[in-house]
Amino acid sequence: MIELPVDLPAELVPLSWLLGVWEGSGVIDYKIGDESVTREFGQRVSFSHDGLPHLNYTSYAWLFPEADGDEPIPLATETGYWRLAREFGDGDPGPGMLPGAGERPFRDADSVETLRNDDGGFDLEVSIVHPIGVSELYLGQVKGPRIDLATDAVVRTAGAKPYAAATRLYGLVEGHLLWAWDIAALGQDLRTHASARLAKAE
Repeated sequence: MIELPVDLPAELVPLSWLLGVWEGSGVIDYKIGDESVTREFGQRVSFSHDGLPHLNYTSYAWLFPEADGDEPIPLATETGYWRLAREFGDGDPGPGMLPGAGERPFRDADSVETLRNDDGGFDLEVSIVHPIGVSELYLGQVKGPRIDLATDAVVRTAGAKPYAAATRLYGLVEGHLLWAWDIAALGQDLRTHASARLAKAE
C-alpha cells in the first residue's frame, strides 16, 4: 500500500509510487564492438518532492569489488526532475525566480485527470544531468506502476564521451522498483546497457 504525503501536489499523485529511497543491485551488460562490458553494481535512488509539482531525483551507483577485501568503486551519479508534461501558465513560478501570478493550476484530482492522454496514462518530461558533461531530456508516459521514457534531446560538453540517445523503463513489481536503461554511446546503436532491482530502504 502506498501512503501519500499530506502535502503532495495533486500533479504528483500518478508518480507517487516512486517516492522514497530505493537501494539494491544490478548488472551492466554493454557490447562495444566485439567486446562486452559486464559488471555488477549497487545503487541508491531517491525520489522526493519540495511542494512544487515535480519530483526531485538523485542516483548514486558503485561497482562491487572483484576481489574479496577490496572497497566498492564509485561509478556514477545523476540528478534530475520528473514531472507531468503540460504547458506552464501564469500561476506557475518562473522563468528564473519570478513568482507565479494567481492560483497554481491542477490543484486537485479532477483537474489533473484532464491531463490524462489517449492511452490512459500521463505524458512525462524528465530532465537528468550527469557530472560527466551530459544532460538528457526524456519524454514518455506513466501508466499505473510503469514508466516508459526515451530521449528527446541529449546535450554534451566538448569533452564528454560520445552519447547519442537512450531509453529507460521503470516498473513497480511486487514492491520492488525495477528499471532497465538502453543507450547509444561510443559509436554504438541503441542497445542494452544496464538494469537493476531496488527495494524500498527503511
